[in-house]
Amino acid sequence: MQISDGFDLSIDDHVATLRINRPGKRNAMSVAMWRALPGLLAPLAGDPGVRVLVLTGAGGTFCSGADISEVAGLSAEGDDTGLTVAAERALAGFPKPVIAMIEGFCVGGGCQLALACDLRLAAEDARFGITPARLGIVYPLSSTRRLVDVVGPSTAKLLLYSAELVDAGRALRTGLVDEVLPREGLRERVYGLARTMAGNSQLTLAATKEVVDGRADEARFREWQKKSREEVPEGVAAFLERRPPRFTWSS
Repeated sequence: MQISDGFDLSIDDHVATLRINRPGKRNAMSVAMWRALPGLLAPLAGDPGVRVLVLTGAGGTFCSGADISEVAGLSAEGDDTGLTVAAERALAGFPKPVIAMIEGFCVGGGCQLALACDLRLAAEDARFGITPARLGIVYPLSSTRRLVDVVGPSTAKLLLYSAELVDAGRALRTGLVDEVLPREGLRERVYGLARTMAGNSQLTLAATKEVVDGRADEARFREWQKKSREEVPEGVAAFLERRPPRFTWSS
């Protein structure tokens, strides 16, 4: 169902799918869409019925970036990156696993959103590019650092310096995406993975995300360990009884 201009949401079997839906513009993000995204994510973050989030695009395209017709106006007001960074941070800070399911173009702000997800799975025909150099935009500090963390300094410079589009195979080799699949098999793989995650300990997943993302200090880590003592008996019992675990912790 449509939950905001440019976005659709569906929830099935603990997996939420947030779909960028502006196919007439190749799912380019308008100013209103950038502004709306944090508010769309907030209730999903607090919903115990949502365990995994899939971010994707309608019409065979992930996202072609920010709407160029609005970028000039934003730049003139001195706010050409603030809204995009706020949306990116909200997505990166989402407390549950987020998978980007990528078809077609994933360019500019589309890459910014994809890199804020935990995992990126792409179709073989996907194309990627980070293109601020074509517009005279200084890429946001947090976005640049996130890119470097994922692909390394040299590849980050190459992508930003050249503003070239790269194919899915090259994106996989550089670490920009985690898996590349035939288009007809992408959805099955993404949702199979999402359902597997949704069936695992949500405490383990939440703790893992905090630790890997560098948001958990020693005290917080000990808190997670203490909480896990309530989960482990069920996990062990389920293993010994050869049944799916029935974990009870939720964020």
